[in-house]
Amino acid sequence: MRSEWVCRVVRLAVTAALLSACGAAEYVDPWDFDHYTGGRSSYGRQPQCVDIPLDLRLCYGVGYSRMLLPNLLEHETMDEVKQQASSWVPLVHKNCHPDTQIFLCALFAPVCLDRPIYPCRWLCEAVRDGCIPIMQVFGYPWPEMLTCDKFPQGEVCISMSAANGTEGTPTGLPPVCPPCDNDMEGDAVLEHLCASEFAFKAKIKEVKTVNMDRKVILQKKKKMLKQGNLTKGDLKNLVLYLRNGADCPCQQLDNLKSQYLIMGRKVDEQYLLTGIHKWDKSTEFKKTIKKVKSYKCPAFANVFK
Repeated sequence: MRSEWVCRVVRLAVTAALLSACGAAEYVDPWDFDHYTGGRSSYGRQPQCVDIPLDLRLCYGVGYSRMLLPNLLEHETMDEVKQQASSWVPLVHKNCHPDTQIFLCALFAPVCLDRPIYPCRWLCEAVRDGCIPIMQVFGYPWPEMLTCDKFPQGEVCISMSAANGTEGTPTGLPPVCPPCDNDMEGDAVLEHLCASEFAFKAKIKEVKTVNMDRKVILQKKKKMLKQGNLTKGDLKNLVLYLRNGADCPCQQLDNLKSQYLIMGRKVDEQYLLTGIHKWDKSTEFKKTIKKVKSYKCPAFANVFK
């Protein structure tokens, strides 16, 4: 799939070069694809071709090794790219659409060409429609910076085909409730912690179904790992909701005897469950918990707005 993606970009580059040779209009707006000539960006800095660093986890190994900086989201430094891109890694891991990584990396780490090639509008719409249900579970809207009508509809844009040769289609919510992913280990646990405002160790007292949500009532005793803005009063009567989780499986909520790492965030006046992981005795889990205090999280509030 990756080689197909690179070949697709090369074909687009040839087309773009032909268009430029025919006399494209002067560059006006960073989102106005038809007016881009490959000159300076709207923020005044000439794009440079640089290596994709190993710690740009969203896009390292995506199928090419060098990217343009500033990128197509107007991030001027690699530190800014890494900080903003890291916020999206958990979404890619949720497999809400097969082309989520390709779409995001086309913007965060655009391949080095004579002129930028934007994702096609249909690709944006497909990824958006597939991933919005997942993002809503965590209380995040589709961000304004990725509004799909900003993207081109013509042939000179990034479109990605699935391995079977057909266009990728939205998958929506996975069989397991997103916060209840049983495969969440190591870095994935840290990513969920970063996407959450608070985290603690606790047992579950009771689980109820309320409309399309699940209401999770906790036992009073809690060991805090990340308190966020929670006060002692908030903690005493804290109730979490698994948004749109009435029907999707969550093994952790079926077992009220175990202790869990429970993560959440406040959205409006409701506290949402964003992650739940069995508090096990494995070496990897113990190492992960030790990392929590020193782990530097990206500023999600700057991305999902």
